Amino acid sequence: MLKNLLVVFAAWTALLPAQRPTVPVRYSARGLHGAVAAGSDYATEAGLRILHRGGNAVDAGVAATLAAAVTEYSHFGFGGEAPILIRTAQGKVYSIAGVGTMPKAATFDYFLNRKLKAEEVYEIEENGLDHMLPTAGLHAALVPGMVDAVLVALQEFGTLTFAEVAQPALELAQSSAIDEPRVREIQATRHILALWPTSKAVFLPDGKVPRPGDLFHQPDLARTIQAMIAAEKGASRKQAIEAVRNFFYRGDIARRIGEFSKSNGGLLRYEDFAAFHLVPEEPVSGVYHGYTVYKPGFWSQGPSMIEALNILGLQDLTRFGWNSPEYIHTSVEALKLAYADRDTWYGDPKFTPEPRELLTLDYARQRAQLLGPKASSEFRPGLVNGKTGEHPSAHAGKVANIDDALMQRDTTCVTAADKDGIVFSSTPSGAWTPAVIAGDTGIPLTQRAQSFLLIAGHPNAVAGGKRPRVTLSPTLVTFQGKPYLALATPGGDNQDQSLLQVMLDILDFGMNPQQAVEAARYQTRHLVSSFDNHAMSPADLILDERMGQTVQRDLMQRGHRVEIRSRYGSGAAPVAIRIRPDGVIEAGADPYGYRSAVAW
Repeated sequence: MLKNLLVVFAAWTALLPAQRPTVPVRYSARGLHGAVAAGSDYATEAGLRILHRGGNAVDAGVAATLAAAVTEYSHFGFGGEAPILIRTAQGKVYSIAGVGTMPKAATFDYFLNRKLKAEEVYEIEENGLDHMLPTAGLHAALVPGMVDAVLVALQEFGTLTFAEVAQPALELAQSSAIDEPRVREIQATRHILALWPTSKAVFLPDGKVPRPGDLFHQPDLARTIQAMIAAEKGASRKQAIEAVRNFFYRGDIARRIGEFSKSNGGLLRYEDFAAFHLVPEEPVSGVYHGYTVYKPGFWSQGPSMIEALNILGLQDLTRFGWNSPEYIHTSVEALKLAYADRDTWYGDPKFTPEPRELLTLDYARQRAQLLGPKASSEFRPGLVNGKTGEHPSAHAGKVANIDDALMQRDTTCVTAADKDGIVFSSTPSGAWTPAVIAGDTGIPLTQRAQSFLLIAGHPNAVAGGKRPRVTLSPTLVTFQGKPYLALATPGGDNQDQSLLQVMLDILDFGMNPQQAVEAARYQTRHLVSSFDNHAMSPADLILDERMGQTVQRDLMQRGHRVEIRSRYGSGAAPVAIRIRPDGVIEAGADPYGYRSAVAW
């Protein structure tokens, strides 16, 4: 017993960082009942309302996600995606793959031979069509995955009704004050929004860009949410929620979106909605220094964090010192190996076998032998079943002239935890500005098809009915079977890089959640981009401006191509919740990314 207590104590009093961060801009939010950390005050307030009325962390997480879908339209919309991880009060962790599928009509040959649509004149040159999918418009749309994901979460693990958790989102759709980030995105994409009358009517009322603080109304979306609430009928709570699901995916909404898509040259049809249904599934997991880390499966980039942690777990990172050149170099080189495997082997498990051998310790030992004193500029995936794979890096970087307004527009994050040990972590994304509003439903459609590849035989090659391999990657961590951390961030390919750093800041260097999410981070671009033109930037390394010149020079001497970024432009904006052994729940939110955290 004493030994176990000492282990727990050591976990909280790990070695202090060699370069402890300055006094944080914020302090961690702390409470005994529950906490919510998310992408905006609207989302955290919605989650906190649900906790106050007796809902659990899943109820709060679903409410926050729906509120974000209504108000964070620069990063996420109602027709987007929401991969979710949930830890139950009984200690079981589940994954919900909240990513929609490609329309059945969206074949590989269709995209290989298609002609540009009107909105795509902003995207690519004719000579780029051999390997790039559309980044905007109806051809980039999947079946909306977020709605089913939150309904499954609520149905299986929540306690409240859909009407209760959707009420904040309904009110926000009826009217909310628009903020500066949303105004900036509308301004930047107004020339594209103007191509779609339904989108122009929502985002450019009276043909003008809203001003910060203006009231923003989404009456069509409010009517859709109200109709979903009205559809909630059944003998039990689960049956009532299933009725909402059927209304969306097999009823009026699916038919209207399908008809809008067909009449406007899109590929989505009612049948694609009707065939879509999610169920809770097993996450992937790994162990790092006694902590169990849970991630979504190989339809996401989540397993790459497990592989990187397996490699780094063979090192003694604390002896290098926090954010020292040796620490950053070693971590980056491990991430490069994990991302090369991601880019070569990951895809929808329903279409391609899962490469689970990548997550074994034996495999990590083999990969760790590739770590050297100099920065690698090579693309180095490993073997799976003794075979090499199709390397997308050979196809990357051929496309020029992509309109910046159509480049990948980011993501948001939602985490929640309660006193009963229930934990929720999600990375909602897609349907960001500029999105096509599907007729009079008020629902913006996702642009996630751009994450597919037009490379025949690759696990992530586009196909009808298939999910793209996404970057969306929430994280849960337990310690000796008890809940410990919930992490999430926007950032595309940077998500697991940033979350790994935040987690190590807490596990190895004794930071609290707020210190960890504020701390300076690095980002490698030595990977095949999951978006746009799928380009690769060998040996590129982005450092936070707060890292000293000595660190920068050392890394450059090792062969890294160093670029300095503002702390406000790090490429990620994480949130974190920690559940301490004494029952205190503390939450942190990146102030440089305008995240929000509350506790009760």
